[in-house]
Amino acid sequence: MQKITPCLWFDTQAEEAATFYVSLFDDAEVKSVQHLDGTPSGDDVALVSFRLEGQEFTAINGGPQFPFTEAVSFQVSCKDQAEVDRLWRAITADGGEEGQCGWCKDRFGLSWQIIPDRMGELLGDPDPERAQRAMQAMLQMRKIDVAALERAADGT
Repeated sequence: MQKITPCLWFDTQAEEAATFYVSLFDDAEVKSVQHLDGTPSGDDVALVSFRLEGQEFTAINGGPQFPFTEAVSFQVSCKDQAEVDRLWRAITADGGEEGQCGWCKDRFGLSWQIIPDRMGELLGDPDPERAQRAMQAMLQMRKIDVAALERAADGT
């Protein structure tokens, strides 16, 4: 059991959101769903516990008082462009929104940063001119395009 568990506040979509988030990752599961009346099923979901890639989360149906803002986001490190593309499509589908520089929102309003590992390598290039060209290219993007970053870094 981990000592600190992020808790996500939803109006009424905690179970739907947890199920969606679990569908995004191979190592993920909904661990438990607690109902207000104590029954194992029904529409009165109060609390959902779930795990994504070894990280425990709680989702609560607390009402509309506290919607998500960009002040909190999930940053996902992606091994390649295929993973970036898959997650970007899934998160921005069905009412999600694209943002700048690898940021997007899901249909529940939660912000995500979908970041390819290669981007960090290019932005941290020991050659400051290569790093700067990659940075300028990244600032023009919505979804990060690794091949375009590499071309920019190379000056081509």
